[in-house]
Amino acid sequence: MRRLLVFAVTAAGLVLQACGSRASAPSQASLLKQPIQVALDLKEPAKSTGVFATQSGSTTTFKVGYGRNGVTCAGTRFEEGYTPLGRFKVNAILSNDRFSMDPALVAQSGKSEAELKQTLFKSMNAIDFDGDHEIGEYGIGYISLAPVGSVKQPFAFNTYDGKFRWYSFAIHGSNNDRRIGMRVTGGCLNVTEPVLRQLLAVVKLGDEVLISANGPCTP
Repeated sequence: MRRLLVFAVTAAGLVLQACGSRASAPSQASLLKQPIQVALDLKEPAKSTGVFATQSGSTTTFKVGYGRNGVTCAGTRFEEGYTPLGRFKVNAILSNDRFSMDPALVAQSGKSEAELKQTLFKSMNAIDFDGDHEIGEYGIGYISLAPVGSVKQPFAFNTYDGKFRWYSFAIHGSNNDRRIGMRVTGGCLNVTEPVLRQLLAVVKLGDEVLISANGPCTP
């Protein structure tokens, strides 16, 4: 949902860039005390923040960037350049060191979990989406978010520039932290590497993220 993509992210077509259920992901005890809260500031993007609290008692507040075109109303649609508002749940966690994905998504990919674990994030993060010779636009990780409700995401597994990929709406990093706290993505939320490292350490499949804004949304 960087040049966002995730809409992961971009020229690749988003299809929101980028950003099935046959079986549900196994239940896991959450390390979070409550859903991650993200409040987007539509007048001053640099004031957009997120916060999460863990069961151990720690609370982290962090800066977040969002879609270059603004936000869409909760329960409406996904559109390139816009960040959707509403309630979402984590359905995949991708990084060089971690792989967790809803079993229904694994089945949808047509590949084995072992193959996805070995290649998917590396492949996605190696694409030069804007043709500017820059890669690594997801930074160190990608936390996919699926809407809670009936809104259907227009995302799918596919091959782009010879690389197998999958994009959705997500929280991810960046290869340029100056982009954090700005309206620059294809729709995804971007955060700094230290924050993403913390999230990758505590977030589990099924954890929820609530996204709100302090101004009007695009219906």
